[in-house]
Amino acid sequence: MSIRIGIIGSRGIPNHYGGFERLAEQLSRGLVNRGHEVYVYNSHNHAYREHNWEGVHVIHCYDPEYLIGCSGQFIYDLNCILDARVRKFDILLILGYTSSSVWGRLLPRSSVIIYNMDGLEWQREKYTSKTRKFLLYAEKLAVQFSDFHISDSPIIQAYYLEKYNLTTEYIAYGASLSNNEKKEILDSFGVTPYNYFILIARLEPENNIEAILDGFSMSDTEKQFLIVGNVKNKFGKYLVKKFGGDRRIRFTGALYDDQITHSLRTYSQLYFHGHSSGGTNPSLLEAMASRCLIAAHGNMFNRTVLQDDAFYFSSAEEVKYMITQSAPAPIREQMVTRNLEKIRTRYNWGEIIGQYERFMMQCLYIHTHERNILSKAYSCE
Repeated sequence: MSIRIGIIGSRGIPNHYGGFERLAEQLSRGLVNRGHEVYVYNSHNHAYREHNWEGVHVIHCYDPEYLIGCSGQFIYDLNCILDARVRKFDILLILGYTSSSVWGRLLPRSSVIIYNMDGLEWQREKYTSKTRKFLLYAEKLAVQFSDFHISDSPIIQAYYLEKYNLTTEYIAYGASLSNNEKKEILDSFGVTPYNYFILIARLEPENNIEAILDGFSMSDTEKQFLIVGNVKNKFGKYLVKKFGGDRRIRFTGALYDDQITHSLRTYSQLYFHGHSSGGTNPSLLEAMASRCLIAAHGNMFNRTVLQDDAFYFSSAEEVKYMITQSAPAPIREQMVTRNLEKIRTRYNWGEIIGQYERFMMQCLYIHTHERNILSKAYSCE
């Protein structure tokens, strides 16, 4: 059975930004390959200008974020929702609730509305107390104005069950195993195999990048540290100003070429993952899939995914220790091997896409069945 699916909530495909964009990219292509008709909403100023990408219909909607900042996301989401009202989707999948749930009353009720609830946004350090209160309100609206819900972490799933008595479907993010790394890519970054450290992340306070670089700066290593992420935001500029004088630290800017980022991860000595909020983080899964030895911030989200197969830190001093010490080769190899097995069995895109497809079909069946019962009840009156 082929169904008609719309995906709202990302900046668009192909991915030029982050986790939701990667999910929209992989999921839409996978669902098309399984015979479904899929539409993804793109910001009008996305680099990709065509109306079809690998069989996925691309709808360009006006997005004023580049003019007025983050508040533009609310207008962009509104434009996407207004367009979706006339598309007659069977399923409307909304990625995140931050700027879309305030328009909940405008969502097309003829479609099955599924929210991917993202991480616990109100916990993020970058937000003011006023913004956090709004995010809690937006979270409540997303629960109210949707038919079904997805959590990408068992921890988030438990949170919604406890707070709202809401049952959500647990579906993680995915990653792809690859052997397309190239050593020569390292030359343009001034590093050699297994002789540098790396992190790939949005440069935001809750990702503990400052603590990681503080720890690295305190060490006496001569090895390089590559920081891959957009440095043009406020915190990124702050990090460049604070650490730019350390010749060992190189800010590469954002990189979206999969072969480049995969190669940089694969040949690193240690990959640092400092994310402290959210759910199953896509960049962490990609590091696991790239055969990285991982040092992660020791929070419950990261431990749920990595279990015993990583080194954990909570301070700059612990980062310094990891920089200067090296675990025995057998331990390192076991960690990498077990993380690869997690990707093969739990977090591969084929399995994740299959879980989304099955859940969507179940939601559509339940929604149609309930609607038919209501229709019969009204006709009897």
